[in-house]
Amino acid sequence: MLQLESITRSFGDRPVLRDVGFDVPRGALTGFVGANGAGKTTTMRIIMGLLTAHGGTVRLDGKELGATTRPDFGYMPEERGLYPRQPVIDQLVYLGSLHGLSRPLARQRALDLLERFGLADRSKAKLESLSLGNQQRVQVSAALLHDPAVLVLDEPFSGLDPLAVDAMSSILRDYATRGVPILFSSHQLDLLETLVENLVIIQDGTVVASGPAETLRENHADKHRLVLDGDTGWLREVPGVQALDISGPEALIRFDSPHIAHQVLTESLQRGRVLEFSLHRPTLADIYREVIR
Repeated sequence: MLQLESITRSFGDRPVLRDVGFDVPRGALTGFVGANGAGKTTTMRIIMGLLTAHGGTVRLDGKELGATTRPDFGYMPEERGLYPRQPVIDQLVYLGSLHGLSRPLARQRALDLLERFGLADRSKAKLESLSLGNQQRVQVSAALLHDPAVLVLDEPFSGLDPLAVDAMSSILRDYATRGVPILFSSHQLDLLETLVENLVIIQDGTVVASGPAETLRENHADKHRLVLDGDTGWLREVPGVQALDISGPEALIRFDSPHIAHQVLTESLQRGRVLEFSLHRPTLADIYREVIR
């Protein structure tokens, strides 16, 4: 497990991370979300040792990280770090050799990854000749080339078309199945909904929610959906009912107590047919919007 404990960091007199702590477990995908400037990239750079934390520790399986462990990490920065005028296969082989791979092994792994991303026929093309989405695929391939023990990916899905998103998702799931801790940031909340098992939400340098996605959903499942065969506007006037979204026969509401819920259901049945009365299952996007308010 990758663990961050009480990480702090400032730039000058401006604090950018405040007591940041969360776990990235093995065998699961952990999504890292927050607005631009919330502290995601700074946190990832500290994990990779590219920035020094002013406080706190980063541990892997209980051991504090150092120079001897981070070479086994796979990192993809948000800003592409490849050589635009060099052929794709040449630079992937070079990067593999920096990780200690033999050139034949680096070449084979590079070709396998390019094949999986649908770029086998562009292996000899210069990077700058590829579309931005295809350059992103090459950047991800560079992060995966040495079969990393930990993956830290900053916006890996940015610019990818749907087929590339599917390929990327499949690759990340494969690594998670093998027990690799994976932390990746993304602004695509709909993608996280189907992909991640864990979620970390950061706002203004502070973690405001973290943990298994199902646990977060359960903790925020305090709303009800009510659908009637008539208008639900009357709910706005019921004491103890918070009308979150009312539109014609449908309403998303929160009750101050279970007793109020029983009262509303009873009155709804007296007014006509109740087509649905259920606990609303929040999406990860719902949870994100709620905790950053």
